[in-house]
Amino acid sequence: MTESPALPEPSATTGTAAAAVRLEAWSEEDAGLLRALNAPELMGHLGGPETEEQLVRRHRRYVDLSADTTGAGRMFRVVLLPEERVAGSIGFWTSEWRGEPVYETGWAVLPGFQGRGVATLATRSVAERARAAGLHRRLFAFPSVENAASNAVCRKAGFELLGEEDFEYPPGRPMRCNAWRLDLGATGGR
Repeated sequence: MTESPALPEPSATTGTAAAAVRLEAWSEEDAGLLRALNAPELMGHLGGPETEEQLVRRHRRYVDLSADTTGAGRMFRVVLLPEERVAGSIGFWTSEWRGEPVYETGWAVLPGFQGRGVATLATRSVAERARAAGLHRRLFAFPSVENAASNAVCRKAGFELLGEEDFEYPPGRPMRCNAWRLDLGATGGR
């Protein structure tokens, strides 16, 4: 994994709502972003920070997924506008839920950008990307039941709460999560 340039500092107006976000395809240069998102305060609901070896593998998966042209999924860095600052990551990928092929999504926002609506805007945008990819009709998110912020993102982005489920993430670590579903076939799914 190559070292990417230092990430820009978040703006001083962290308490205000985000104006907009732009999703940019994940690239080799995003290794530094992945390391920044591996912070203990961001990985607490996901079993803690990953090792360097795990980060290298994850980064490779993200780069490979971003090069996918089959509609199976994509990974993105999230750029906050109008500041043009990298604020986090989000993606969607093919998964399975109760025997049905679906898209799954996940995101992370750097601490200095949290509480500004960045994750909600990015989630709405990634849902549009998944809808356009057209491989699956449903997009799921599985945040920990203890992760109030991510559950709020799902609600604000128009997902329907289906209930609690047992989930394993990372592999070998059981967790209790909420299953949220967004119908990509519906219009105006916000």
